[in-house]
Amino acid sequence: MIKAALHVHSTFSDGEFTLTELREKFLRAGCRIVCMADHADAFDDAKVAEYVRELASLSDERLTFVPGLEFGCVQRMHIVGYGVTTLIDSDDPETVIAHIRRCEGIPVIAHPPDHLFPLIEGFGILPDGIEAWNSKYDGRYAPRPATFALIERLQARSPSLKAFYGQDLHWRKQFAGLFNMLDIPLADRTSVLRALARGEFEGLFEGKEREIRLPSDAGLPANLVEEFARASARTMRFRNTVKSVRKTLGGALKLLPAPIKAQLRRFF
Repeated sequence: MIKAALHVHSTFSDGEFTLTELREKFLRAGCRIVCMADHADAFDDAKVAEYVRELASLSDERLTFVPGLEFGCVQRMHIVGYGVTTLIDSDDPETVIAHIRRCEGIPVIAHPPDHLFPLIEGFGILPDGIEAWNSKYDGRYAPRPATFALIERLQARSPSLKAFYGQDLHWRKQFAGLFNMLDIPLADRTSVLRALARGEFEGLFEGKEREIRLPSDAGLPANLVEEFARASARTMRFRNTVKSVRKTLGGALKLLPAPIKAQLRRFF
C-alpha cells in the first residue's frame, strides 16, 4: 500500500505552499503521492503548461505529483478533476464531469454542502466519486454521516461511485492528517488514477490518539457512524458560533495581527 495525499492546493492558485514546500511537507509525512487540485479559474493555457512542467520536475522515485484542477460550478459546487490539466469554459457540473472523463481524469465532487444533495441526486451524469470527508470543510475530527448516506443512495444508480477523502490543503496552520492508502505497486500517474477509479484505496485518518481506516465504498460500521455524527455536530456548532462572531466584528477582523488571522482561517 502506498500513502497519498489528495486534494492539495499550491501558490499556483490560492494555497500558501509552493510546490517545492509541498514536496518536502508530504515526504516528511511518509507520502509517495500528492494529487493536486489547484483552482482552474486561476489558470490560462500558458500557466497550466508551467504548472505541469514544475510538477513533473519535482516528481521522482521518492514522490510523484499527479496534476489536477478544481472546477468551480453553479451554486458554488466544486468538482475536482484528478489527472486533468485541460481547462473548460463552463460552470455546468454535468458538463464539467463529462469534460474530466474525456480527459481521462477522475471527476470527484468536493465537499458538497447538504443543501446541494438534491441537485446532485438529480444529475443525469454522475461523478466517479464524492468527498465523504474533506478535512477543511468537515473539520479534523469527523466527516458528516449524511455525505456517506448520499453516496450510498447514488450507488443504487452507479455502483462504482466511490467515497473520497481529501485534505483540501491551503494553509500552513491547517490540519493535514487525512490521507489515502492506494493498493498499487508503483507510484506513477497511470497506476494512481486507475486505483482511484476502481476504488483500490482506503482513507486513513491519523490522529494524536488513533488511526481510522475508511472504505472507498462508503460502508461504515454503525458505531463509527454514531461517533462521527456526535463529533460532526460539535464541530458545526463551534463553527456556527465562530461565524456569528466574525459577522458581528465585521471589518474589525482586518485589523487583527497576521498570526491571529492565520489561526482564524482554520475555522472559516
